[in-house]
Amino acid sequence: MSRSAKGTIDEPGTNVAAKAGLNKSILDQGWGMFRRMLDYKQCWRGGELIAVPPRYTSQECPKCHHVSKLNRPQQALFLCVQCGYSYHADVVAAINILALGQGERLNAYAHPGGVPGIPVL
Repeated sequence: MSRSAKGTIDEPGTNVAAKAGLNKSILDQGWGMFRRMLDYKQCWRGGELIAVPPRYTSQECPKCHHVSKLNRPQQALFLCVQCGYSYHADVVAAINILALGQGERLNAYAHPGGVPGIPVL
């Protein structure tokens, strides 16, 4: 999200100053502190926070689990090159993140002793 908007000599970027300001705002946020506070608040209120690594969530097919850069032919389009599944890329990423989070939750409950902060049933 915070990539430079300068572009190249052949194709210079547009709205570079605005993008630079947005980049600074994004990078100035204390995301680590935000996550710690969110975890604290969830535990305090009896909830749980499940951190999911976002790597490849927008490139993995939720049907056949094939991962490829080619699955994203456009910014907003997901089209699996293996099974042909097609949907909006952000929705596909959300489906994959949800599945990962539910899997992590189920794995934590399945192991004796569980994970710190997550109760064992």
